[in-house]
Amino acid sequence: MIKSMYSAVTGLRGHQTMLDVIGNNIANVNTAGYKSSRVLFKDLYYQTLSASSAPTATSGGSDPMQIGYGSSVSSIDVLTTRSGYQQTSRPLDLYISGEGYFAVQDSTGKVNYSRVGSLQFNSNGALIDSNSNFVLGSMPQAVADPDTGLISFDDSNTEQNIKDGILTPIVIDDFTNYTGLYVSNDGKVTGTNSITLQIETLGQLALATFSNPDALSQEGNMTYTETKSSGRPVYSIPGSSATGSLVSGGLEMSNVDLTKEFTDMIVAQRGFQANSRVITTSDQILEELVNLKR
Repeated sequence: MIKSMYSAVTGLRGHQTMLDVIGNNIANVNTAGYKSSRVLFKDLYYQTLSASSAPTATSGGSDPMQIGYGSSVSSIDVLTTRSGYQQTSRPLDLYISGEGYFAVQDSTGKVNYSRVGSLQFNSNGALIDSNSNFVLGSMPQAVADPDTGLISFDDSNTEQNIKDGILTPIVIDDFTNYTGLYVSNDGKVTGTNSITLQIETLGQLALATFSNPDALSQEGNMTYTETKSSGRPVYSIPGSSATGSLVSGGLEMSNVDLTKEFTDMIVAQRGFQANSRVITTSDQILEELVNLKR
């Protein structure tokens, strides 16, 4: 059979994968916090018909003669470039103005990471995201006044706990006793005690950074998990240790560039068509060969 036909088949497969990735990017053009992907190709095995030779006193030498056998997908990379701020005017919508990921815990206890800070408190006082995952951080120590019995909170150890990676779900006891719940730009969860009318710090959010965030595994539902290539998470207070501060009232937009995606779609389409034409031409040549004997 003609080698070009098999080479073109690999080109068809690669450009189909490219179209699949582009289609997913375009489908998520309005998905909060979505990071677009790109496809890179690599050439495959080469058959050496003639090896190179060194020049001599009577010959100028020769270059190698090789025939390639197509291409394949080298990698599908996630582009983790930060996108713009989409205002929602909702106090518990948080935008990370810089590096970092929220740490969230699902129903199985697994810790995932997300750039989307669409948060809310459930009826038990737990801070959760839009997928009902618990948002992780550090809780201040409750201290009871021996004379009045009133509870106050000591948050002197929360920052150290976060640096040590000791994270817990943010859950506010006596949730109904607090109003005006708010998350500041450094991740402090505060609320006004309806009994004492004092503003109290009720929790501290943490942000995670990775040495290689491009290697995080996409899990769907706007979350990622760590991999062997991403490195272990390093937890910090928002706005410290190279992490971004939090901006209330908005979410991170998708970083999909529609202009680039449509351009890449045309390139992928033409690449697919060109490889299809190679197969059609190879088939016509085979037909001519078969018709040599009549």
